[in-house]
Amino acid sequence: MNPVPRAGQIWLVRHGETEWTKSKQHTSRTDIALTPAGEEAARALAPVLGRHAFAAVFTSPRERARGTAELAGFPDAEVDDEHVEIDYGEYEGRTSAEIREERPDWVLWRDGTPGGESIDDAGKRADRVRDRIEAVDGDVLLFGHGHFSRILGARLVGLQAADGRLLILDPGAISVIGSEHNQRAISVWNRSPRAQI
Repeated sequence: MNPVPRAGQIWLVRHGETEWTKSKQHTSRTDIALTPAGEEAARALAPVLGRHAFAAVFTSPRERARGTAELAGFPDAEVDDEHVEIDYGEYEGRTSAEIREERPDWVLWRDGTPGGESIDDAGKRADRVRDRIEAVDGDVLLFGHGHFSRILGARLVGLQAADGRLLILDPGAISVIGSEHNQRAISVWNRSPRAQI
């Protein structure tokens, strides 16, 4: 059962573009840096995020997330080892198109990856992250990854982990989870930092 949310907002930021983001390669454990465009997008976050007071700021330990946090103005973001991308196992570094050449009906959200983390297990990890951030008094900011942030967003609003498939999330985008009547709800999703929030 989900804990009753506190009043604060939860801001999720996906890291900026990397070479593997551009090529659509699945990236979990591989520690890859931001591209120049990814760095620019991370810097564009600073004016938006800098206008807001956060009680806590967390980041994935991966370079692409930590780099985004730093360039966005949060070099002291606390590293959370559980806020990493789902483990793609044997599909690390491969694109969905390549995988479907071998498994034409493959869907990550249903089938997972051989030797990797299941969507349900990633959902359990997201629940642990959720429980920690719900204990913070005030608004929370998290710098993370595409699939895991989608799973976390789904779990924050009481959906199943696999329902993250319904939430598209672009590199460098901001999402905000608020609450209404003691229920978490999506206030903003997949917004460019250049758009008004």
